[in-house]
Amino acid sequence: MTSLSTLCYIEREGKYLMLHRTVKKNDVNQDKWIGVGGHFEADESPEECLLREVREETGYTLTSYRYRGIVTFVSGNGVTEYMSLFTADGFKGEPIPCDEGELAWVGIEDVWKLNIWEGDKIFFRLMDEQKEFFSLKLVYDGHDKLVSASLNGEPMELFDVRNPDGSPSGIVRERGVAHREGSLHATVHIWVVRENDKSGFDVLLQKRSASKDSHPGFYDISSAGHIAAGEDYLPSAVRELSEELGISASESELQYVGIHRGGFEDVFYGRPFKDEELSAVYVYAEPVSAGELRLQESEVEEVIWIDYEECRKRMEDGTLKNCVYADEFEMVGTYLGVL
Repeated sequence: MTSLSTLCYIEREGKYLMLHRTVKKNDVNQDKWIGVGGHFEADESPEECLLREVREETGYTLTSYRYRGIVTFVSGNGVTEYMSLFTADGFKGEPIPCDEGELAWVGIEDVWKLNIWEGDKIFFRLMDEQKEFFSLKLVYDGHDKLVSASLNGEPMELFDVRNPDGSPSGIVRERGVAHREGSLHATVHIWVVRENDKSGFDVLLQKRSASKDSHPGFYDISSAGHIAAGEDYLPSAVRELSEELGISASESELQYVGIHRGGFEDVFYGRPFKDEELSAVYVYAEPVSAGELRLQESEVEEVIWIDYEECRKRMEDGTLKNCVYADEFEMVGTYLGVL
């Protein structure tokens, strides 16, 4: 079954008017907090539906609103809804009781703490970042679990949110949302090394692309990446080596070092960024020629070989612009026997 609807978030003094859906039986939004809106009536345009539904549910007449995008909501239980998403910052009239639940003005930041759909956090993020008109597709498993998401036809990265012990929590979250909320997620870190006659080993560092969402232009681990929802550590490590550096490695060639817990908070491009990750750390010691590597331009600007001890000292004295966790670098040094 398919349907057309509108969804609107009315803003006033840094708050959104939210509807707690508690009344309807067999409601796909049961006990969720959403905006106001509803289904199209015959021959209505999105704007006509918006104005009517807001007036019927809240008593307000909108005087200023903005069409933000189309959200394709696939429930996973046979219902697909095409929602015209709006925000509004002007209205007149007196509030009335809503027959679909309880209306409440909620601080925009506090909305994230409510029981909302995981995919709604994606369009809240996009609206907060002032993205142009967008098409967002959200697919669920028939319950609350997000299965896939795509923005303007392109797949978005989804992570399993992890429990402190590393096990999946059952929540699947989009990358940008995970880094906004500081959700614990899993990554792989692969250190490419070669023997030398100085400290004993060189390490291969990559310089992060200028387009990266965090630490652009910094030197970093040889290869690293997030583990997609449903994936495991080792296959992800093999994939990242291939995608970022063009190295075709087998799982047996990756030497497991251990699990590293890392995290930081910073601001990039004017937006807060919170990273909390559990990283499986590996060493790859097979022969590698830096000149023969195929670098993924969107991720890696260049690579350099550097002696382990020289790298450690330059990290300490600040002469190497990097975003490597010092304690992880020590883990690798201990594993290699150079510390």
